[in-house]
Amino acid sequence: MIAFFFFLFGIVIGSFLNVCISSIPEGESLVSPGSRCPRCLTAIKPYDNVTILGWLWLRGKCRNCALPISPMYPIVEFLTGALFLLTYLTFDVSLPTFKWLIFGCLLIILIVTDLRVRLLPDAVVWPGFGLGLVFATRIPPHDGTAIGLFFRAGDRQLPPYSDYLFGLADALLGAALGSFLLWGAAAAYKIVRKREGMGMGDVKMMAMVGAFLGARGAFLTILLGTLMGSLIGMAFIAGLYAYGWKRDLAARANRRGLGDVNVLRWAIVSQYQIPLGTFLGIAALLVVFTLHFIDSLLPR
Repeated sequence: MIAFFFFLFGIVIGSFLNVCISSIPEGESLVSPGSRCPRCLTAIKPYDNVTILGWLWLRGKCRNCALPISPMYPIVEFLTGALFLLTYLTFDVSLPTFKWLIFGCLLIILIVTDLRVRLLPDAVVWPGFGLGLVFATRIPPHDGTAIGLFFRAGDRQLPPYSDYLFGLADALLGAALGSFLLWGAAAAYKIVRKREGMGMGDVKMMAMVGAFLGARGAFLTILLGTLMGSLIGMAFIAGLYAYGWKRDLAARANRRGLGDVNVLRWAIVSQYQIPLGTFLGIAALLVVFTLHFIDSLLPR
């Protein structure tokens, strides 16, 4: 029953996350106006707004004007419910559960928003960063970096409130490391390729991730996220090229004498923007559960 409650509560929260995903990038209020069709502006009835089921019995269309409703809505709701269930099964009912549920909700907003509009809103990232620091004083990342540096500096006596201080220090070190590594990669890419490779939103997102996960978790998130982004991104770009994406545009450019069609097609396809923040967010979620599993196997 508790597991079912977590899943049910998760899909309800997922409905609110959909509101955040749709409204925050547009600078709109989260509370008003209520849910409505973007074309006919008809308010959605409460019985049509039931999570997941509403989309199914409307068959993915507005009841009034038959405008297709994105399947993003039920997918986000279901995945949020699954995340809540997995978090409960992993951490039980505890304070860490609350921390990782908050972190997961923030990441879902960022993952989907970056995938949709290539944007990582400050309205999500900076409050998330602050929450990461607050949680670190009670539920530290258990990274060990801060206390290791403390003893390496020659100190042997722990200061008062050391648990709070080292937890906060681990969060700050994680934020600094995560954002600095990504900023360095972006700067190097710009020097080599003479163009922007990623936005500062990814850098700020890693500050938030580092505040929750610490230096070790931030490093693993970047390692795994960039690896997934590179492999999936290259496969996706190759798929676009094989499918003939922008073939007409390349053909028009060829008729104007701008180059070979295939060369032009590849030049166009290779400019496709891969949402790195989406892959970093997925990687951060994987790191949360993987590190917990690994730590549970280590001797106490």
